[in-house]
Amino acid sequence: MKLLKKQISAKDGSGFVSLLPNTPEDLWHTYNLLQNGDKVRCTTLRKVSKESSTGSVTSNKVRMNLTIEVTKVEFFKDSLEVRISGPNSAESAHVRMGAFHTLTLELDRQFSIEKDCWDQVYLDRIEEACNPERGAEIACVVMSGGLAHVCLVTGSVTVTKARIDMNIPKKQTGSSAHGKAVTKFYDAVYRAILTHVPFDKIKCVLLGSPGFQKDDFFKYLVAESVRRDDRPLIENKGKFVLCHSSSGHKHAIEELFMDPGITARVTETKLSKEIEVLNKFMRLLDTCPEKAYYGFFHVQKANEELAIDSLLISDELFRSPDIATRKKYVELVESVRERGGTVYIFSTMHVSGQQLQQVSGVAAILRYPLPDLDELEEIAAAHDAGLIDEESDDEELSEEAKRKREEARVREDMADMGFG
Repeated sequence: MKLLKKQISAKDGSGFVSLLPNTPEDLWHTYNLLQNGDKVRCTTLRKVSKESSTGSVTSNKVRMNLTIEVTKVEFFKDSLEVRISGPNSAESAHVRMGAFHTLTLELDRQFSIEKDCWDQVYLDRIEEACNPERGAEIACVVMSGGLAHVCLVTGSVTVTKARIDMNIPKKQTGSSAHGKAVTKFYDAVYRAILTHVPFDKIKCVLLGSPGFQKDDFFKYLVAESVRRDDRPLIENKGKFVLCHSSSGHKHAIEELFMDPGITARVTETKLSKEIEVLNKFMRLLDTCPEKAYYGFFHVQKANEELAIDSLLISDELFRSPDIATRKKYVELVESVRERGGTVYIFSTMHVSGQQLQQVSGVAAILRYPLPDLDELEEIAAAHDAGLIDEESDDEELSEEAKRKREEARVREDMADMGFG
């Protein structure tokens, strides 16, 4: 992504930026920058009809600049396109004010986004997208039987470049059908890797499968690359790392990053760090739940105690159409950073981000255990039930929670003595 122009007020954060997307991942960043109420300006083709003095109508396509106020944003995972809809909000010679239009933001086509307030999460997203060192970090190939996926894994997106699915018959004595089918399958995967993997940009290629299929395929790849004189594969065969995966489905890619044998090769990638901290959180949830909190209310309370070491948060939460909801998560991120914590923003385009989304989308690893988990759960339950509001005094809440626990304990003791 290229940042062509940036004009943001230091007073209230209003202003606009002009951007030029270069890669499919840039469109994912664009999707996360857009929100209802933003104004987007870009070039588009529109069919314009003109009526002559004789009454005849002629139509032709005209390239024009349109500015629309966003009412709907869509991201299409398969085609990696961003489509925005809304009314025209600027004077145009061909489009009347208020007319609804749909624009598709494309690669290598400039656009600008104007907001009433650019918060810190938006600014961090722009900085990440415009980092020149960012790009396709790792290629992953997972296979099992006759199924294989060839994917490129960047900091924010896992892009499926090819899916190969073939029927491979079982081995039978006196029949060569199995061997021919396997060779055909290996050839299809070989060509997919040669076509879709940019060896000049990636750090390594993770090749995974159950059993020894990956080893057999790698032998085939090395032999075929020499026979066909495919220089990209010959010169980069050292980038291939063989590891175990349970299947050839896309979700098995995460298993490759959990293999200790490849940690040193991918230790600097954004995704590997996210998977490492997510696995640490899951382990603490089992072994020491006092140091692993999830859910906004619990995480917020831990932050008030200056206890958060690592904050894990899904980018899905920042796409909330409710401004107040987004604002509270932005304030949480800024507060954790101010207090010395590390913030990891997970992409829901990765499996790790989808897993985090299953535990509310926000979680925290604490510096030290907070023993009052039961009390926090009681407060959270009362908060969800609407019995208390967020601005209630913490000391009063604590006393109320203690009183309820004491009453419950007395009732339990009386029941044990037969007075219940």
